[in-house]
Formats: sequence, C-alpha cells, structure tokens
Amino acid sequence: MLRAARELLDGGGPGAVTMEAVAERAGVGKPTVYRSFPDRHAVTMAALMDGDPDVAPHRGADALGALRRQLRAIAARFASNTGRHVTMLLASADADSELSKSFRHHFVLARRAEGRLLLERARDEKQLRPDVNIEVALDLLYGPLFFRLLMGHAPLDERFMEQVLKEALVGLAPRSAV
Repeated sequence: MLRAARELLDGGGPGAVTMEAVAERAGVGKPTVYRSFPDRHAVTMAALMDGDPDVAPHRGADALGALRRQLRAIAARFASNTGRHVTMLLASADADSELSKSFRHHFVLARRAEGRLLLERARDEKQLRPDVNIEVALDLLYGPLFFRLLMGHAPLDERFMEQVLKEALVGLAPRSAV
C-alpha cells in the first residue's frame, strides 16, 4: 500500500492519493487500506515518511559526524519530489490537523530526539561546551531546515545544512576550541 501511495504521489502529487486509488493500485480492497490507515492524509504521510532519514546514535560512531549525516539526509530528502509534496501538504494543512500532527510526531520530534542523543553524547565527550542548552542547540540546527522547507526562499540542500552545522558548532564548541 505504501508503494502504491508513493507511486500515486510521484505521478500526481498529494491530491492523487485517495483511499480508492491506493486500494486499486495496491490490488487490495478499500477496507484493507482503512484497516491500516484512518484516512488519505495518514496514508499520504506514511508514504512520504517511509524510509525517512534515521541516524541511530551508536556508541562507537562519532556523535557530530552522525549528526552531520542526519542533517544532510534530511535536507536531501526534502530537496526531492517527496520533500516538495510534504511542503505542499503542510502549507495547506491546519496546524492542528491529523496530517500536521502526524508529521510533527513521526518526523520532526523523532529527528529531534535522535539529535538530542547525539548532542548529549558530543557534550559528554567534550566536543561541545558543558553548559550547552541542548533544546536551544536543537532549535539552532533544525530551525533553519524547516524554515527553508516551509518558506522556500532559498535552496534546502546538503551544502546548506553543512553550513548551518558549521556555524552552530562555532557557538557550541568548548571555549578553548574557539
């Protein structure tokens, strides 16, 4: 069903994803789709977020390197057709809609949770100042990404995220490193 929804998205954008179209393309009955998803917005968001960037904060990996990979993967994801569809969906959705809540909980907050673990680990490993406010640091890193996504005033790409991370790390670095 997710593959069918992604194909519909690629072919016609978010408006092409209906419960009927997903069922037909997936070769299942409409009730089967409804058993997995409450509405077309849920199946659309699931298709958009399927295989979303995930950087597990493994103990052996460099925390800041893992954070860099995650931010670049998110930028690459949103620079694609998928990202443009997400932007269209979010721009047209009420902030309290199920679609917006789904995106916020299943993507934004999940990426922040991963980022939080990575920043805490970098702080513990003395790659960041010991007094770094993790919540503010998360906003410094993820805020520009979502601002560019929603405003569309400039490209959202890996290069931009690399620049954001570089500039943020200047302020987050241990005082002796500056």
